[in-house]
Amino acid sequence: MQNPAAPQNVDMFHQRLRDVSENLPKRMRQCAEYLAEHSDRIAFCTVAELATAAQVQPSAMMRFCQIMGFRGYSEMQKLFKESVSTGFPDYESRLTALRESGAGSPSALLAEFVDAGRMSLENLTNSVDPRSLDTAVAQLSKANMIHVVGLRRAYPVASYLVYAFEKMQIPAMLHDGTGNLSQRHSVRKGDALIAITFAPYSEDTVALASHCAGQGIPVVAITDTLISPIQLKGVLPLCVSEVDFGAFRSLSATLSLAITLAVSIGAEKNA
Repeated sequence: MQNPAAPQNVDMFHQRLRDVSENLPKRMRQCAEYLAEHSDRIAFCTVAELATAAQVQPSAMMRFCQIMGFRGYSEMQKLFKESVSTGFPDYESRLTALRESGAGSPSALLAEFVDAGRMSLENLTNSVDPRSLDTAVAQLSKANMIHVVGLRRAYPVASYLVYAFEKMQIPAMLHDGTGNLSQRHSVRKGDALIAITFAPYSEDTVALASHCAGQGIPVVAITDTLISPIQLKGVLPLCVSEVDFGAFRSLSATLSLAITLAVSIGAEKNA
């Protein structure tokens, strides 16, 4: 039987999933049930990771991709990566939308961003697990050197953390990607890493976190969701969600979390 044409968007994917779910063999049904509940992981996970989570062999997940109409897993993943990358419009579109809504005056924007920041701060205490925060401070305060990586939108947070550590005389190093250098070999046993990334996620940040975790280096991640690709084995996540206005996201809650980490580590080292 010839496979149907591949779904062209996420809505079509879910419709196809509902259509094919009946009368599937056991392993294929496991794949269907898992993807129905966790389709948000497709953009960021390998086929092996999804198969393990669904408790099937990778070959079974590959067969299920073909049942869905895709040539393979990479084609299915591309659909979801494109969905993530288009989740926020480009800056020209955002500014146009603000002008058309009449919210483009400086005073109106100030009120809206203050309100978005307030909501982000209120959400922060619920999004960060206090036990994870305590563990993060304990791990980082024992480090000989704290390495910090955060690119693009996360760069202000990373640079602020290194600035704060420097003022408290805590050895710290900023990995800023200058010259496209990874600087991963500067991380030594006894060090720790703070990795900061938000959607659309920085591949370089995830790569450094993965490298350090694989070497047994403690890694604390500041990220936005539980399905972030930086949610790796050996990585301790601290999740923070910023409320956006007009598809512009500030760093109000993220910077509050960063200063909490910095001050807590400083107090722990000087106790």
